[in-house]
Amino acid sequence: MSRRGLVRLVGGGLVTAGLAGCSPATEPLPGPPPRTRQAGVTTPQQTAVVVTALDLHGTPTAHAVRAVLARWGRAAEEAAERAGAAARLTTTVGIGPALPARLGILAPERLRELPSFPGDRLDPARSGGDVVVQVCAEDPATAAATTAALTRLAHGTLRPRWHQSGSVRPVPAGQTPRNLLGFKDGTANPTPEECERWVWTADDATFLVVRRIRVDVTDFRELSRSRQEEVIGRRRADGAPFGGAREHDEANIFAKTPQGRYVLPLGSHVRAASPRLDGGARMLRRGYSYDDGPADRGLLFLAFMRDPHLFVRVQQRMAERDELSRFSEHRGSAVAYVLPGARPDRPLGSTLL
Repeated sequence: MSRRGLVRLVGGGLVTAGLAGCSPATEPLPGPPPRTRQAGVTTPQQTAVVVTALDLHGTPTAHAVRAVLARWGRAAEEAAERAGAAARLTTTVGIGPALPARLGILAPERLRELPSFPGDRLDPARSGGDVVVQVCAEDPATAAATTAALTRLAHGTLRPRWHQSGSVRPVPAGQTPRNLLGFKDGTANPTPEECERWVWTADDATFLVVRRIRVDVTDFRELSRSRQEEVIGRRRADGAPFGGAREHDEANIFAKTPQGRYVLPLGSHVRAASPRLDGGARMLRRGYSYDDGPADRGLLFLAFMRDPHLFVRVQQRMAERDELSRFSEHRGSAVAYVLPGARPDRPLGSTLL
Protein backbone atom coordinates (compact mmCIF):
# COMPACT_ATOMS: atom_id res chain seq x y z
CA MET A 1 0.00 0.00 0.00
CA SER A 2 1.25 3.48 -0.86
CA ARG A 3 1.91 6.00 1.89
CA ARG A 4 -0.98 8.15 0.60
CA GLY A 5 -3.38 5.20 0.74
CA LEU A 6 -2.28 4.34 4.25
CA VAL A 7 -2.95 7.90 5.39
CA ARG A 8 -6.43 7.81 3.82
CA LEU A 9 -7.21 4.49 5.56
CA VAL A 10 -5.95 5.61 8.97
CA GLY A 11 -7.71 8.96 8.60
CA GLY A 12 -11.00 7.24 7.87
CA GLY A 13 -10.57 5.02 10.90
CA LEU A 14 -9.98 8.03 13.16
CA VAL A 15 -13.10 9.76 11.88
CA THR A 16 -15.19 6.63 12.40
CA ALA A 17 -13.86 6.21 15.92
CA GLY A 18 -14.59 9.85 16.70
CA LEU A 19 -18.19 9.58 15.50
CA ALA A 20 -18.73 6.35 17.39
CA GLY A 21 -17.49 8.00 20.60
CA CYS A 22 -20.29 10.55 20.40
CA SER A 23 -23.00 7.89 20.02
CA PRO A 24 -25.20 7.34 23.10
CA ALA A 25 -25.08 3.60 22.46
CA THR A 26 -21.29 3.44 22.89
CA GLU A 27 -19.83 2.25 26.19
CA PRO A 28 -17.92 5.10 27.93
CA LEU A 29 -14.18 4.82 28.28
CA PRO A 30 -13.16 3.37 31.65
CA GLY A 31 -12.39 6.04 34.21
CA PRO A 32 -10.09 5.89 37.23
CA PRO A 33 -10.75 3.03 39.65
CA PRO A 34 -13.10 3.88 42.55
CA ARG A 35 -11.61 4.95 45.86
CA THR A 36 -11.49 2.00 48.27
CA ARG A 37 -10.21 3.43 51.49
CA GLN A 38 -10.80 2.10 54.97
CA ALA A 39 -13.12 4.04 57.24
CA GLY A 40 -11.87 5.48 60.52
CA VAL A 41 -9.15 7.68 59.03
CA THR A 42 -10.76 10.80 57.62
CA THR A 43 -14.10 9.84 59.19
CA PRO A 44 -15.22 12.58 61.63
CA GLN A 45 -13.85 11.55 65.00
CA GLN A 46 -16.07 9.37 67.18
CA THR A 47 -16.09 9.60 70.97
CA ALA A 48 -14.73 6.12 71.81
CA VAL A 49 -11.86 4.00 70.51
CA VAL A 50 -10.22 0.65 71.21
CA VAL A 51 -6.82 0.00 69.64
CA THR A 52 -5.62 -3.60 69.67
CA ALA A 53 -2.33 -5.09 68.53
CA LEU A 54 -2.10 -8.80 67.68
CA ASP A 55 0.81 -11.11 66.87
CA LEU A 56 1.05 -14.21 64.73
CA HIS A 57 0.24 -17.33 66.69
CA GLY A 58 2.33 -20.37 65.88
CA THR A 59 3.48 -20.58 62.26
CA PRO A 60 0.53 -19.46 60.14
CA THR A 61 0.84 -18.95 56.41
CA ALA A 62 0.09 -15.84 54.40
CA HIS A 63 -3.04 -17.64 53.22
CA ALA A 64 -4.26 -18.06 56.82
CA VAL A 65 -3.69 -14.38 57.63
CA ARG A 66 -5.40 -13.35 54.40
CA ALA A 67 -8.41 -15.45 55.40
CA VAL A 68 -8.59 -13.69 58.78
CA LEU A 69 -8.43 -10.25 57.18
CA ALA A 70 -11.17 -11.20 54.72
CA ARG A 71 -13.37 -12.40 57.60
CA TRP A 72 -12.68 -9.17 59.44
CA GLY A 73 -13.68 -7.11 56.43
CA ARG A 74 -17.03 -8.88 56.15
CA ALA A 75 -17.61 -8.87 59.91
CA ALA A 76 -16.88 -5.14 60.17
CA GLU A 77 -19.47 -4.36 57.50
CA GLU A 78 -22.07 -6.56 59.17
CA ALA A 79 -21.36 -5.08 62.61
CA ALA A 80 -21.73 -1.52 61.30
CA GLU A 81 -25.06 -2.42 59.69
CA ARG A 82 -26.37 -4.02 62.89
CA ALA A 83 -25.21 -1.14 65.06
CA GLY A 84 -26.94 1.42 62.84
CA ALA A 85 -25.86 4.79 61.53
CA ALA A 86 -26.10 6.47 64.93
CA ALA A 87 -23.34 4.20 66.32
CA ARG A 88 -20.88 5.44 63.66
CA LEU A 89 -18.91 2.22 64.03
CA THR A 90 -15.70 1.97 62.00
CA THR A 91 -12.94 -0.63 61.87
CA THR A 92 -9.46 0.17 60.55
CA VAL A 93 -6.81 -2.54 60.03
CA GLY A 94 -3.08 -2.21 59.50
CA ILE A 95 -0.05 -4.48 59.49
CA GLY A 96 3.13 -3.98 61.49
CA PRO A 97 6.71 -3.86 60.18
CA ALA A 98 7.63 -7.42 61.25
CA LEU A 99 4.70 -9.20 59.58
CA PRO A 100 5.90 -9.25 55.94
CA ALA A 101 9.21 -10.92 56.78
CA ARG A 102 7.49 -13.50 58.97
CA LEU A 103 5.14 -14.41 56.14
CA GLY A 104 7.74 -14.18 53.39
CA ILE A 105 5.99 -11.41 51.48
CA LEU A 106 7.19 -8.06 50.14
CA ALA A 107 6.88 -5.26 52.70
CA PRO A 108 5.16 -2.01 51.72
CA GLU A 109 7.57 0.79 50.99
CA ARG A 110 8.30 3.01 54.02
CA LEU A 111 7.00 0.44 56.53
CA ARG A 112 9.70 0.10 59.17
CA GLU A 113 10.03 0.28 62.94
CA LEU A 114 10.18 3.73 64.51
CA PRO A 115 13.52 4.72 66.03
CA SER A 116 13.91 5.41 69.73
CA PHE A 117 13.52 9.02 70.85
CA PRO A 118 15.06 10.87 73.81
CA GLY A 119 12.91 10.43 76.89
CA ASP A 120 11.07 7.32 75.66
CA ARG A 121 10.14 4.80 78.34
CA LEU A 122 8.46 2.25 76.13
CA ASP A 123 6.97 -0.88 77.62
CA PRO A 124 7.50 -3.79 75.16
CA ALA A 125 4.27 -5.36 76.38
CA ARG A 126 2.40 -2.24 75.22
CA SER A 127 4.29 -1.67 71.98
CA GLY A 128 4.57 -3.16 68.50
CA GLY A 129 2.34 -5.78 66.97
CA ASP A 130 2.06 -7.73 63.72
CA VAL A 131 -1.46 -6.41 63.12
CA VAL A 132 -3.03 -3.24 64.56
CA VAL A 133 -6.81 -2.72 64.68
CA GLN A 134 -8.55 0.54 65.50
CA VAL A 135 -12.28 0.30 66.33
CA CYS A 136 -14.17 3.56 66.85
CA ALA A 137 -17.79 4.24 67.77
CA GLU A 138 -19.98 6.69 69.63
CA ASP A 139 -20.48 4.13 72.41
CA PRO A 140 -17.55 2.48 74.27
CA ALA A 141 -19.53 -0.77 74.64
CA THR A 142 -20.02 -1.01 70.88
CA ALA A 143 -16.31 -0.49 70.22
CA ALA A 144 -15.37 -3.07 72.88
CA ALA A 145 -17.85 -5.69 71.65
CA THR A 146 -16.70 -5.31 68.05
CA THR A 147 -13.07 -5.64 69.10
CA ALA A 148 -13.86 -8.83 71.02
CA ALA A 149 -15.70 -10.29 68.02
CA LEU A 150 -12.79 -9.60 65.68
CA THR A 151 -10.35 -11.13 68.15
CA ARG A 152 -12.43 -14.33 68.26
CA LEU A 153 -12.42 -14.52 64.46
CA ALA A 154 -8.61 -14.49 64.50
CA HIS A 155 -8.29 -17.34 67.01
CA GLY A 156 -5.59 -19.80 66.01
CA THR A 157 -3.89 -17.34 63.66
CA LEU A 158 -3.47 -14.13 65.65
CA ARG A 159 -3.44 -13.58 69.39
CA PRO A 160 -3.78 -10.26 71.27
CA ARG A 161 -0.57 -8.51 72.31
CA TRP A 162 -1.99 -5.36 73.92
CA HIS A 163 -5.03 -3.11 73.75
CA GLN A 164 -5.87 0.40 74.85
CA SER A 165 -9.20 2.18 75.04
CA GLY A 166 -9.73 5.93 74.95
CA SER A 167 -12.41 8.56 74.72
CA VAL A 168 -13.10 12.20 73.98
CA ARG A 169 -15.88 14.36 75.35
CA PRO A 170 -18.66 14.86 72.82
CA VAL A 171 -18.61 18.26 71.11
CA PRO A 172 -20.97 19.83 68.56
CA ALA A 173 -20.16 19.11 64.91
CA GLY A 174 -17.33 21.26 63.64
CA GLN A 175 -15.86 21.96 67.07
CA THR A 176 -12.56 20.66 68.45
CA PRO A 177 -12.51 18.36 71.50
CA ARG A 178 -10.33 19.10 74.53
CA ASN A 179 -7.70 16.85 76.08
CA LEU A 180 -6.98 16.10 79.74
CA LEU A 181 -4.99 19.33 80.04
CA GLY A 182 -8.06 21.37 79.11
CA PHE A 183 -6.74 22.53 75.73
CA LYS A 184 -8.31 21.95 72.32
CA ASP A 185 -6.61 19.02 70.60
CA GLY A 186 -6.69 18.56 66.81
CA THR A 187 -7.04 22.19 65.73
CA ALA A 188 -4.33 22.09 63.08
CA ASN A 189 -5.51 18.93 61.30
CA PRO A 190 -5.26 18.96 57.49
CA THR A 191 -8.18 19.88 55.26
CA PRO A 192 -9.71 17.21 52.96
CA GLU A 193 -7.61 18.60 50.10
CA GLU A 194 -4.44 18.43 52.22
CA CYS A 195 -5.30 14.85 53.22
CA GLU A 196 -5.15 13.87 49.55
CA ARG A 197 -1.57 15.11 49.48
CA TRP A 198 -0.27 14.23 52.91
CA VAL A 199 -2.34 11.32 54.26
CA TRP A 200 -3.37 8.94 51.48
CA THR A 201 -0.99 7.06 49.21
CA ALA A 202 -1.67 6.45 45.52
CA ASP A 203 -3.07 2.98 46.28
CA ASP A 204 -5.56 4.24 48.92
CA ALA A 205 -3.43 3.15 51.85
CA THR A 206 -1.93 5.21 54.64
CA PHE A 207 0.28 4.74 57.72
CA LEU A 208 -0.80 4.83 61.35
CA VAL A 209 1.44 5.81 64.26
CA VAL A 210 0.22 4.96 67.76
CA ARG A 211 1.78 6.45 70.87
CA ARG A 212 0.57 5.85 74.41
CA ILE A 213 1.66 9.00 76.24
CA ARG A 214 1.36 9.27 80.01
CA VAL A 215 0.70 12.90 80.98
CA ASP A 216 1.42 14.43 84.37
CA VAL A 217 -1.87 16.29 84.56
CA THR A 218 -1.40 17.34 88.20
CA ASP A 219 1.96 19.07 87.68
CA PHE A 220 0.78 20.79 84.51
CA ARG A 221 -2.32 22.16 86.21
CA GLU A 222 -0.20 23.61 88.99
CA LEU A 223 1.23 26.05 86.45
CA SER A 224 -0.45 29.41 86.11
CA ARG A 225 -2.87 29.73 83.24
CA SER A 226 -0.55 32.07 81.34
CA ARG A 227 2.37 29.67 81.78
CA GLN A 228 0.24 26.74 80.54
CA GLU A 229 -0.60 28.76 77.43
CA GLU A 230 3.09 29.54 76.84
CA VAL A 231 3.94 25.83 76.99
CA ILE A 232 1.20 24.97 74.49
CA GLY A 233 1.43 28.10 72.33
CA ARG A 234 -2.35 28.63 72.28
CA ARG A 235 -4.94 30.35 74.43
CA ARG A 236 -6.88 27.87 76.50
CA ALA A 237 -10.26 29.58 76.16
CA ASP A 238 -10.61 29.65 72.37
CA GLY A 239 -7.61 27.69 71.06
CA ALA A 240 -6.19 30.61 69.09
CA PRO A 241 -2.40 30.50 68.61
CA PHE A 242 -0.25 33.27 70.04
CA GLY A 243 -0.45 36.13 67.56
CA GLY A 244 -3.75 34.87 66.12
CA ALA A 245 -7.33 35.95 66.72
CA ARG A 246 -9.19 32.69 66.07
CA GLU A 247 -8.63 28.99 66.70
CA HIS A 248 -7.89 28.04 63.10
CA ASP A 249 -5.56 30.95 62.35
CA GLU A 250 -2.19 29.57 61.26
CA ALA A 251 0.50 29.78 63.92
CA ASN A 252 3.21 32.07 62.57
CA ILE A 253 6.51 30.73 63.87
CA PHE A 254 8.42 33.70 62.40
CA ALA A 255 6.39 36.60 63.84
CA LYS A 256 8.19 38.84 66.35
CA THR A 257 7.18 41.55 68.77
CA PRO A 258 8.41 45.15 68.31
CA GLN A 259 11.06 44.27 70.90
CA GLY A 260 12.37 41.46 68.68
CA ARG A 261 11.03 38.50 70.65
CA TYR A 262 9.20 35.66 68.96
CA VAL A 263 5.44 35.91 69.43
CA LEU A 264 5.21 32.12 69.63
CA PRO A 265 7.46 30.95 72.49
CA LEU A 266 10.55 29.05 71.34
CA GLY A 267 9.74 26.07 73.58
CA SER A 268 6.05 25.86 72.76
CA HIS A 269 4.37 22.69 71.62
CA VAL A 270 2.78 24.43 68.63
CA ARG A 271 6.16 25.66 67.36
CA ALA A 272 7.79 22.22 67.59
CA ALA A 273 4.89 20.65 65.68
CA SER A 274 4.61 23.36 63.02
CA PRO A 275 4.20 22.06 59.42
CA ARG A 276 6.36 24.98 58.29
CA LEU A 277 9.36 23.07 59.64
CA ASP A 278 8.49 20.10 57.38
CA GLY A 279 7.85 21.82 54.07
CA GLY A 280 4.12 22.02 54.81
CA ALA A 281 3.71 18.26 55.38
CA ARG A 282 0.89 17.37 57.77
CA MET A 283 -0.42 14.37 59.63
CA LEU A 284 -4.05 13.70 60.53
CA ARG A 285 -4.42 13.28 64.29
CA ARG A 286 -7.25 11.50 66.13
CA GLY A 287 -6.21 11.88 69.76
CA TYR A 288 -8.09 10.24 72.65
CA SER A 289 -7.68 10.54 76.39
CA TYR A 290 -7.12 7.38 78.39
CA ASP A 291 -7.50 6.86 82.12
CA ASP A 292 -6.04 3.69 83.62
CA GLY A 293 -6.06 5.00 87.18
CA PRO A 294 -4.78 8.08 89.02
CA ALA A 295 -1.15 7.21 88.31
CA ASP A 296 -1.63 6.46 84.61
CA ARG A 297 -3.61 9.00 82.62
CA GLY A 298 -2.76 10.53 79.32
CA LEU A 299 -3.13 10.68 75.57
CA LEU A 300 -3.67 7.84 73.13
CA PHE A 301 -2.09 9.57 70.14
CA LEU A 302 -3.22 8.24 66.76
CA ALA A 303 -1.87 9.88 63.62
CA PHE A 304 -2.25 9.01 59.94
CA MET A 305 0.22 10.07 57.23
CA ARG A 306 1.55 8.89 53.88
CA ASP A 307 5.12 8.64 55.20
CA PRO A 308 5.92 7.74 58.84
CA HIS A 309 9.22 9.61 58.58
CA LEU A 310 7.18 12.79 59.07
CA PHE A 311 6.32 11.63 62.58
CA VAL A 312 9.98 10.80 63.19
CA ARG A 313 11.06 14.35 62.33
CA VAL A 314 8.33 15.96 64.42
CA GLN A 315 8.91 13.72 67.44
CA GLN A 316 12.64 14.33 67.37
CA ARG A 317 12.01 18.08 67.52
CA MET A 318 9.51 17.67 70.33
CA ALA A 319 11.85 15.53 72.38
CA GLU A 320 14.55 18.19 72.02
CA ARG A 321 12.61 21.48 72.23
CA ASP A 322 9.00 21.02 73.32
CA GLU A 323 8.45 22.15 76.92
CA LEU A 324 5.37 19.94 77.07
CA SER A 325 7.77 16.97 77.09
CA ARG A 326 8.51 17.81 80.74
CA PHE A 327 4.98 16.70 81.55
CA SER A 328 4.72 13.63 79.32
CA GLU A 329 6.33 10.21 78.83
CA HIS A 330 5.89 7.95 75.82
CA ARG A 331 5.13 4.53 77.30
CA GLY A 332 3.80 2.63 74.24
CA SER A 333 4.38 2.76 70.50
CA ALA A 334 3.38 1.09 67.24
CA VAL A 335 3.41 1.80 63.52
CA ALA A 336 1.28 0.10 60.86
CA TYR A 337 0.54 0.16 57.16
CA VAL A 338 -3.21 0.72 56.85
CA LEU A 339 -4.38 -1.52 54.02
CA PRO A 340 -6.48 -0.30 51.09
CA GLY A 341 -10.17 -0.86 51.68
CA ALA A 342 -12.07 -3.93 50.56
CA ARG A 343 -14.45 -4.16 47.63
CA PRO A 344 -16.57 -7.05 46.26
CA ASP A 345 -13.81 -8.39 44.02
CA ARG A 346 -10.97 -7.60 46.46
CA PRO A 347 -11.21 -8.71 50.10
CA LEU A 348 -9.36 -6.77 52.77
CA GLY A 349 -5.64 -7.58 52.65
CA SER A 350 -5.66 -9.22 49.21
CA THR A 351 -3.59 -6.45 47.67
CA LEU A 352 -0.68 -7.33 49.95
CA LEU A 353 -1.16 -11.01 50.78
